[in-house]
This record gives sequence, C-alpha cells and structure tokens, in this order.
Amino acid sequence: MALALTSGLLLAKPNIVILATGGTIAGSSESSTNSSYAAGVVGVDRLIAAVPEIKDIANIKGKQVSNIGSQDMNDAIWLKLAKEVDTLLKQKDVDGIVITHGTDTMEETAYFLDLVVHTKKPIVLVGAMRNASSMSSDGALNLYNAVSVAANKQSYKKGVLVVMNDEIHAAREATKTDTTSLNTFASPNAGKLGTVYYGKVNYYMQSLRKHTYESDFNIEDIKTLPRVDIIYAHPNDTSDLLETAVKNGSKAIVLAGMGDGNAYPSVLKAMAEAVKKGVIVVRGSRTGSGYVVRNEEVNDDKYGFLTSDNLNVQKARVLLQVALTKTSDKEKIKEYFNEY
Repeated sequence: MALALTSGLLLAKPNIVILATGGTIAGSSESSTNSSYAAGVVGVDRLIAAVPEIKDIANIKGKQVSNIGSQDMNDAIWLKLAKEVDTLLKQKDVDGIVITHGTDTMEETAYFLDLVVHTKKPIVLVGAMRNASSMSSDGALNLYNAVSVAANKQSYKKGVLVVMNDEIHAAREATKTDTTSLNTFASPNAGKLGTVYYGKVNYYMQSLRKHTYESDFNIEDIKTLPRVDIIYAHPNDTSDLLETAVKNGSKAIVLAGMGDGNAYPSVLKAMAEAVKKGVIVVRGSRTGSGYVVRNEEVNDDKYGFLTSDNLNVQKARVLLQVALTKTSDKEKIKEYFNEY
C-alpha cells in the first residue's frame, strides 16, 4: 500500500474506487466554446489521468459501469451499480467509492444508493456542468474534491453524498435547481452538509433521517423495481395520464401537486379510484421544496392518500420503488416516508 508523508509521519493512503457511469463530466465536444457535446464518451481511465493530483490523496482504481447521459439512467443500471458498490465496500481494502454521474438524475441515483447500500464507508457522487472539452470545465476540480471527501474520515456514517461546486450535500436533500449554472445543486429544505475547497473538507451539518447502514432496505434482497409514475398537476387538468398509468401497471403514483400537493378535481377523483384498485397514491408538490401537510386542504385519511413529507417528487418516487420491494402495506409505507 502506498504511503503519504504527513507532518513528518508516514501514513497509509486510503483506497478509493472510482465508478464511472458517463454524464457531462465524461462528455466531449468539437470545440472548447461549443455548448453542444456528447455525454459519456470519456472513459474512466482518461478521467483519472486528467486529475493526477488525486493519487496524492488516495490509491485510486477505476471501473466503467456505463457510458450514458444520465437522462438515460434506468432500473437495470441502478441495480448493477448498487450491487457493485455493495460488493466493493464489503472488501477490507476499499475505503470509499466515488461515482461519476450525469447531473440530470444524479439526485435520484444518490438517494437510491442511500436507501439500499448497507455501509458506513463514504459513497460520493460527482459530476460536472461543463463537459471535459469545455473552456473552464468544472469536472477536474469536482473529481478532485469528491475523492478528497471520500478519503476523509469525517465522511464515514454520513450516508451517500453529492459533491459539486465546492459543496457537500446529503443524497436525500440534494436537487438540481438550474439547467446550466455551476451552482445548480442545492438542498432547499436543509442546506448543504459542508464544503470542500481544493480538497479541504469541512462539515457543519448532518442528516438525521435513516440511510445506508441503518436502512431497512438492502440491495442484496432487491432483484427488480416496480413501476412508479409521477403525474404533474396543472390548471384545467385531466385524469387521462393518471388513468393510463394505472391501466398500464403502475403500482404507485406520485402527484406533483400544485402548492401543498393539490390536484384538479377530476384528477383528485381519479386518484381516489386508483387507491380503490390497490395503487399507492402519494401527494407531493411541484414547488420543489417544503413539507406537504396531511389532512389540510385534502382529506388524506378519507381518500387513502399518503404524503411525501418534504421529499421532492422524484425522491418520493425512488422511496416508493424501494418500499414496494418490501411491502404493499400502506401504513408501513407511511412510516417509511416519516423515517427516510
């Protein structure tokens, strides 16, 4: 094992594995000033070679899991990735994982791993808003910072983390808030956990919801994920999309509701009918932040609806997918929304 010199002492460097899935961080364009690019074309070895300084922080190994833009992320890759992470972190000679990922669905992948991988070791997701060929690309420093976080002992037992733009976010809280800005990732309900500035890690907050090593879910027990759909609410809405989703086998529906999770009357009626057919219906909000209140404007007990707590609708969907691999009991799933 390689050794690092710190304050006159020789210390063993941690062993970090970088798993690459594609995304903008692995993107390439014809010109450094061209915003058009192909995602996921730069392999993990080239990503590592572009940031040689990370080898001063840790012993690095890399593996390619997929080569996609994260808008193409699917259940099969999620399961493959989670099992790979789980297997690696059970090894004594692996101290942490960094996952390079596209930003479009990074928050969902991070939260999925947060729910199903049982470990106290750091798992860090990282990406970029400017592709690898771009002028002033942010990928290299983001990767350097992500490895620094994964190698830091303070990152143990903190669950899955998202590192972007010098900030550290909890998987449950992180969300993409802007289409192109470097500071797109934020945690609207709770704030960031800490910062990482040119590799210097500082934590200020900690997530209190269950995750990773405390989770009731385990990737070892999950073979497939059920279909769960998000229905986006708006004025003069119709029930067509919701009814079609139920007809085509959706096991649960998340409403991206107006305001405090509200639905147009025809959609509210269709939601109630879906519950009668055994479909789990969760009221969330399209606002992107805030707590959805039970039994306020909508009588959730009467209709048999659940609410998303303060999870955004895309995270509520992930929790439902995972929860339904264990139970279809509505009260138990309600508990999960209170705990995770």
